Parts: sequence; structure tokens; C-alpha cells
Amino acid sequence: MMSRQAFLCGLGSLYLSLLFVFLLMDVYARPANNSALKEKPADSKDENEILPPDHLNGVKMEMDGHLNKEFHQEVFLGKEMEEFEEDSEPRKNRKKLMVIFSKVDINNDKKIGAKEMQRWIMEKTDEHFQEAVEENKMHFRAVDPDGDGHVSWDEYKIKFLASKGFNEKEIAEKIKNNEELKIDEETQEVLDNLKDRWYQADNPPPDLLLNEEEFLSFLHPEHSRGMLKFMVKEIIRDLDQDGDKKLTLSEFISLPVGTVENQQAQDIDDDWVKDRRKEFEEVIDANHDGIVTMEELEEYMDPMNEYNALNEAKQMIAVADENQNHHLELEEILKYSEYFTGSKLMDYARNVHEEF
Repeated sequence: MMSRQAFLCGLGSLYLSLLFVFLLMDVYARPANNSALKEKPADSKDENEILPPDHLNGVKMEMDGHLNKEFHQEVFLGKEMEEFEEDSEPRKNRKKLMVIFSKVDINNDKKIGAKEMQRWIMEKTDEHFQEAVEENKMHFRAVDPDGDGHVSWDEYKIKFLASKGFNEKEIAEKIKNNEELKIDEETQEVLDNLKDRWYQADNPPPDLLLNEEEFLSFLHPEHSRGMLKFMVKEIIRDLDQDGDKKLTLSEFISLPVGTVENQQAQDIDDDWVKDRRKEFEEVIDANHDGIVTMEELEEYMDPMNEYNALNEAKQMIAVADENQNHHLELEEILKYSEYFTGSKLMDYARNVHEEF
């Protein structure tokens, strides 16, 4: 089987150069996928509304096959995640963590067990679901210009191309008259992928019209078991090198992450492989036979899987459980705050007792 290094070299010097530029810009950035959204300005609101996101909140793996590096924070903080910033005042962040701790500690014994953390993770995941539902209502109205409660593929296609800079009236006229559209190859590839997802979201009996619920499945496949299966198929298709519709460890860690032209890049590359190897061996490969099937990956991807939530709870506790009592005390969460919030709380030793 081809090694990762050989695979990266085979991509061509131009591709490697582009990856290296992105690496210099942000060494922790996820590899870019084929989504044209990445190339649009940040204030391109229309496209943000109608193009399915790669990052699904509260889901362990991105739609492009990359691990969700923010998953721990998302299922611990929920909507409060954005309130914890690197430059926030440490005292305020500590108080926020103390409030969260008290909410997770439902039996008020001053420590958090696996079952309490599991309950909290499920609650925060459901919170992400409800947020997606509310956002979907707004996004659906944006692509349903006639307000009839259904969106056709052509209606969506017109809005999507308009968000890409095409003249909306001209595109609508050409589609109405079945005229050929002059679209660049990259945009056409994105459209083809979206059309496949559109058909999958169209519940029986298929009519190529999506109602609000079906549109939610289109934008957020984690809300639909059928769309979750489709997302798994896409990920395995992208990673499966021998065509057996299963993933070995070498296939799972073979996704290119960046160049290895300097030691810093090599360290990042090694950390990336280490993370994927651990997730494969300890979590996704449920029966530990060295092979991940579609069923195993689907269970892993399902954000409302209670067993996964319990397993995640145990892992989160293990990270900060310094006294090895299989519970988390407030002091432990504060000390390991960066893991739970992504934000460092400075002067921990001096300030933690002041809060009491």
C-alpha cells in the first residue's frame, strides 16, 4: 500500500505549495476540502446560509472525514462555547466554569461522575440540534422565494449560483429555458455533490422538492438517519483505497494533512496521525478487529448515541482525574480548563481558593 509520504509527493508540486502556504497561515487549520465556500469572503452571508457546512456542531467527525477538534468543548460548553475566549478575563471564565460544574453535578456531591457527564453531553448535543433547527427555518425562507413551503432543486441552484457571483435573473432565465449554463469546473463539481445530497434528503415518495424538514436533513445530515448513512458512505468512499467499503487503520490515517518540509510541519503531521490512530483503535473500531465497517462508523458518527456519550464522558473524566477516583472535582476541571473550554485560565493555584 502506498505510504502517506509517497501519496503526498504524488499530488504535485503546485498542490504541495498551496498546502504549505495554508500551513504557514495557520498551522492548526484543518485541511481544505472541495467546498467552494472556503474561498469566499467571510461576510458572504447568502452562501453561508445555503451551503451545507462541513463543521457539524456536536458531531465527532467532519463531513470531509476529518476529526472534529472542537468536539470536547462543544459537548461540554454548548452555546456557551463562544464565551470562552483566549483573551477573556480569567476570573470571569472561572466563574462560568463553576456555574457549569454545578449544573452537571446534579446530585450536589461536589464531584462529577460518568453518568452525570453523559447526561450533560446528551443535553448539550440536543442543544446543538435545536439551534440547527432554528437556523434552518431562516435558511429555508431564504431559498423559498415563493413561500410555498417547498424548494425545488432549480430554486436552490439559482440561489446557490447567485451567492457565487452569477446574475440571478440570467441564471433563472437560462434554467427556465433549458439553456446551457457556463459554469466553471470547480463550481460544477460542488453542484454535482450537492445534487446527490439533495436527492438523498428527498424522503419518499421522491418529488425533488424539499420541505423544511427535508431541507434540514440536507443542511444537517446528523438529524436524519438516512442522511447519516449517506454521509458515512461519502467518508468511506473518500478514504477507502481498496474498494472493499471498509476502513483499515492505514486507510483512516492516510488522508493528507500537510507538507513535511520542516520540523514544525513534521510535528503537526505526527500529532495528526496520533490523534486519528487513537480514535480508530480505541473508539471507532468497536470490536477491535482492525477493520471499521459502515455500521461501526455510523454508530460513531451518530451524535445521539447514548453509549458513545457515556464513552466520551469517561474519556473526558480520565483526562483531568488526577486523584484517580473516576470523578471530576471542580479543582480538576479548573486546572485542566484548556481541555474543556479551549481557553487557558491563568494563575490557577493562586485564584482557585479565592473563588470559594
